[in-house]
Amino acid sequence: MSGQTGQSVELHLTVEDQAKLSGALGPGMAMAMRIVVALARLSLAPQLIDVESAHIDGCLYHGQAGLDFAEKLVELGAVVTVPTTLNVSSLDLMHPGLVRQGPAETAAARRLMDAYVALGARSTWTCAPYQLGGRPTEGIDIAWAESNAIVFANSVLGARTARYGDFVDICAAITGRVPLAGLHVPENRVPTMQLDCSGIPSRVLDSDAAWAALGFVVGQQVGESVCILTGLAPEIANEDRLKALGATAASSGGVALFHIKGVTPEAVAAGAAWPAEGILRVEITPTMLRAARDELTTATIGDRLDAVSIGTPHFSLTEFAKLAEILDDGVPFHPSCTVWISTSRDVLATAQAAGFAQVCEASGAKIVVDTCTYLVPILAETVRTAMTTSGKWAWYAPANMGISVMFGSLAECIDSARAGRVIRSESAWQ
Repeated sequence: MSGQTGQSVELHLTVEDQAKLSGALGPGMAMAMRIVVALARLSLAPQLIDVESAHIDGCLYHGQAGLDFAEKLVELGAVVTVPTTLNVSSLDLMHPGLVRQGPAETAAARRLMDAYVALGARSTWTCAPYQLGGRPTEGIDIAWAESNAIVFANSVLGARTARYGDFVDICAAITGRVPLAGLHVPENRVPTMQLDCSGIPSRVLDSDAAWAALGFVVGQQVGESVCILTGLAPEIANEDRLKALGATAASSGGVALFHIKGVTPEAVAAGAAWPAEGILRVEITPTMLRAARDELTTATIGDRLDAVSIGTPHFSLTEFAKLAEILDDGVPFHPSCTVWISTSRDVLATAQAAGFAQVCEASGAKIVVDTCTYLVPILAETVRTAMTTSGKWAWYAPANMGISVMFGSLAECIDSARAGRVIRSESAWQ
């Protein structure tokens, strides 16, 4: 929504906007500006606004069209005008050959990555740009793509971004402008639904897996609406848990913004005004979380386990520390099971400096950067059953990869990897 009433809204362009559109700043800028202006007209936006950063999802190779688009911008001399980070790609450049694909597709994927770097973007290759330095703060307008990055920026950081997809994201980065529409408009950020979580026992919320399950329920309940969660103690809502909640909510629904009373920036600022009187209220129960856990699971307890995949969204430094503590006892993984950790090259460097990554690798874990294990062929072709802590990975992997998935906690994943079979405890969900 634009925040305007009626269906007729005149788009006002500044003198600088007109210059960009006319080609006065070069053909690459003009091409990008045409797309931004077209989006603004479709969005019924009254004007364009500046953004302070961008995150690009279009660098994952899906075919020739995406490559042609990026290389055309390069050919026309386009360059980003705001700090710009890059999402996961189709290759792990630090571990050549890890992704199993033919030379032609590998070459095309690398050309696409090179094109976005040539446009001036940072070679971050992460779905979690909020784990990098210089992340946006409350009230700042940005143009971020990638569903989990969008929901984290809006919800946890309090920055403002609409849902930007391939092609539009880089055009916003080049022009530094986006339509004043959607979640850039303050009134569109007000919660219209309350999800009351006060009936979920603290012992259930002590499990990180419960937060991904909660995200699944949020996505199912609110779709693309803006909600506020109440009844959650601020001290238990750390960033890794909010990351899991948001990523799964954006996958099971279309959530781009949620608030948590007393936790997220805008909900703290609103105080007693949120939730407003009369908005729809839904009670979230432990039974609903267990049902979400089961819907994220297609494997069976006791099945032989071939792989564990963690880090979707990318594994954080605190998650590395937690895993290293679990693995410090030196117990190896079962020979039948390979444990994969997906992270960014920036976080990996910090985890290596702290010694966490070395502990994980000494136990047999394999680290992936720059890409994601459910998007490209990394897991062995013989994998039939995998386990994950990620609600997002559990939601997409069965269809993407044709495998069975067990969703569980980090401890359950490690216990299962060591046993070579799926282990999951019911006690944490009661």
